[in-house]
Amino acid sequence: MSPIPGSGLAKGLAVTLRTMTKKTVTAQYPEHQPELPPRTRGVIGLFEENCTVCMLCARECPDWCIYIDSHKETLPAAAPGGRERSRNVLDRFAIDFALCMYCGICIEVCPFDALFWSPEFEYAETDILELTHERDKLREWMWTVPAPPALDPGAEEPKELGAARKTADKLAAAAASAAERPTEREAGE
Repeated sequence: MSPIPGSGLAKGLAVTLRTMTKKTVTAQYPEHQPELPPRTRGVIGLFEENCTVCMLCARECPDWCIYIDSHKETLPAAAPGGRERSRNVLDRFAIDFALCMYCGICIEVCPFDALFWSPEFEYAETDILELTHERDKLREWMWTVPAPPALDPGAEEPKELGAARKTADKLAAAAASAAERPTEREAGE
């Protein structure tokens, strides 16, 4: 059986007429910002205070797109007779987003929680060389990182929070009792 001549054209026109009558769902991007899922992978934000320059993120990156420079700084002894300590100081932390494949390995291997996913996605540049973002830009993106999801309400409190809460309660009780006691000047009068 051969198809009726022109049936394909008629089907195509029918589809066209159906879609012409429907309302469009296209969002005009610059005017209407998209609603992103809460844990969207956009760019990587750097929490510089947590970075110990261990270089794990740069070593584990499959694209070698993380550039870290540092120097050693010697700290004086905290107590007399103690020894001097040395620590790494971060000089440069940059990520080349032209090479990055957004795999998240650097975030997973960071033992000090210095790297996070930020939902920012508007970082296009006109020159590919400008896609290497330094630590000041990565720090700006850190403040757009969403808070982690809330814990299960029925879950047991973490031991760290419980210990911190007990210590804070003891300090608050000591401060309250010190405020209630008369000072030496008041007691002598």
